[in-house]
Amino acid sequence: MANRTNQLVVPQARTAMEQLKYEVAQELGIQLPADGYYGNMTTRDMGSIGGFITRRLIQIAEQQLAGRF
Repeated sequence: MANRTNQLVVPQARTAMEQLKYEVAQELGIQLPADGYYGNMTTRDMGSIGGFITRRLIQIAEQQLAGRF
């Protein structure tokens, strides 16, 4: 069975991912809790944030790949 963890491959990327999460939440008009506890957030809101982060990361990767060739 595969060991599935949410550890970043590049630990230094954690701050960039946190910043991206806050940027996306702001764009969507979703207020993130100041205390960092996400237990009161709706699944719909958190899923929206995660989906937009994924789209943004794919867009960044596509742009980087387009610039290489």
